[in-house]
Amino acid sequence: MGHPRPELPSDADLVQLARRGFREPMAELVRRHWDIAVLLAGRVLGSPDLARDAVQEAAVAAMTDLERLRSPDKFGAWFCGIALNVSRKWHRQLRSEVPGLRPDWVSGAPDPAEAAELADTAARVRGAIAALADGQQHAVRLFYLQGLSHREVAGELGISVGAVKARLHQARAALAPKLVQFMAIQEENTVTAAETAEWAEVFVSEIRRTQDDDPQQRKHVMVLAERGGDRRLPIWIGPAEASVLALTLESVETPRPFPYKLAAGLVEAAGSRITEVRITRLLDWVFYAVVVVQGPGGPREVDARPSDAVNLAVATGAPIRLNSSLFSAPPTEEESSFPVATADIAAEVRQRMREAAERRAH
Repeated sequence: MGHPRPELPSDADLVQLARRGFREPMAELVRRHWDIAVLLAGRVLGSPDLARDAVQEAAVAAMTDLERLRSPDKFGAWFCGIALNVSRKWHRQLRSEVPGLRPDWVSGAPDPAEAAELADTAARVRGAIAALADGQQHAVRLFYLQGLSHREVAGELGISVGAVKARLHQARAALAPKLVQFMAIQEENTVTAAETAEWAEVFVSEIRRTQDDDPQQRKHVMVLAERGGDRRLPIWIGPAEASVLALTLESVETPRPFPYKLAAGLVEAAGSRITEVRITRLLDWVFYAVVVVQGPGGPREVDARPSDAVNLAVATGAPIRLNSSLFSAPPTEEESSFPVATADIAAEVRQRMREAAERRAH
């Protein structure tokens, strides 16, 4: 007779632990409700990538505003509500930018030949996965396509974590010969793009936001300025990322490190270091970036949102480089539309932090 499964802690229990400063309970809360939040965000934004980014911002907002949750047992509904609010705000911002396109701006969307090539590649990958043994196929779909962890895949399939890793290893070995040509093409294209790009070193000159009374309606931008030049590029970012950047630019000391300082510390503890950040491209009104990490096995590029990448660069002192062609991108909005400056944003964040500390003290 098997041992009874231990009872998992409720959302309310995890919320109470998270409020006492424990990190893992908050991470578990977000994991529990991540998939449904991404699904809801995707329905608003129409893009899985944007949906995951929006839910990531919602997770940061939930961590900073956890004291405002009145019913700890309703964390899931509260978290999904934040994700929906972030998604709707992003949707409004994206929609508001489109009419400002200059007529000579070249679309970032693939042309018909590129679209056909992408469709062919996707079909080839799907076909290769479909040819796997059933167990391997299920593991690949859950781990690589749905983004579940090894433990979550094990729970879905009713097998051990070790068995999941074994199936994924076998699947990779079976897929490699079928996809090696595709991988070679991708690597060649990536190297060519990196070699042809002209990079300009930039720094965060300021953070600005709109004057809206309703915090949910406010828009934030970080302004990247060319070092030794006069070119500037405003990029709209989320309020959580903007708040951290504003505090850093204003040299505000905080009682506990923000997630970016923690991430930088973990990278360093692993024997690696962040050597630079690159803002690489603009596609469908979304900017993309990479963080270059020098580790024991050599340099690696990690995909990131520009706001997260820049926060890491500011936290570590790593240089920020921008694909020079992005300076000609159409502006998000006129900078005069963002009258609230860095110092005011930092002061507002400090006030909210003091109020939260006072609530915890009582």
